[in-house]
Amino acid sequence: MLAGCAATAALPSWGASRCFGTVAQGRLEEGVALPADGANFAAYSRLGVTAGRTHVHSTVRDIVVDAYAQLATALPGTVFVYGETGWASGGRIRPHRSHQNGLSVDFFVPVRNAAGVSVPLPTGLTNKLGYSIEFDAAARFDDLRIDFAAIAEHLFQLAESARRHGSGLAMVIFDPPYLPMLLATPRGDWLREHVNFMKGRAWVRHDEHYHVDFRVACAPLA
Repeated sequence: MLAGCAATAALPSWGASRCFGTVAQGRLEEGVALPADGANFAAYSRLGVTAGRTHVHSTVRDIVVDAYAQLATALPGTVFVYGETGWASGGRIRPHRSHQNGLSVDFFVPVRNAAGVSVPLPTGLTNKLGYSIEFDAAARFDDLRIDFAAIAEHLFQLAESARRHGSGLAMVIFDPPYLPMLLATPRGDWLREHVNFMKGRAWVRHDEHYHVDFRVACAPLA
């Protein structure tokens, strides 16, 4: 599932993307696809990749890939899975209520099995490509448990990568009951100060994934 380093060593060269409007009502020009896999990450579904559901703004692509590279050093042996992002031209991508202008990415929660080994969250047709998985109040699903320290480090690396690319994290959506566990990690104080978590619950529970909106200047939607 996870490829070697060569998979992300050389990214295709595109011109800069242009975003319009907002994540909830927008579009995208020159959208680019995230790499299907890399040394420590993979897309949620080959079907989703083939269908074109993993496109983003070029700046977001660079941020995401750079953050994964940093995580390979910060958390060796930890594996990550990203979910849906959007169409190459943006616009409504059902069933999402945002993801319209290339600035939104779903990241599935990193998990560890009963032996404490980092493994990819299972995403397949039987669980709606991972989106129908339900973790319990103790953040467990079958023999898997959410790795909150890995989520916290991922958010830190995304923010640092975004800063290097002249961007930032606009908002993060994660299931509110899990926030105390996330903020209890070594990066907790940093998260409190630097990350804007959505207040209250989203229209669907975000327990199996965390949604990140990036801050990139977009033109008005004509």
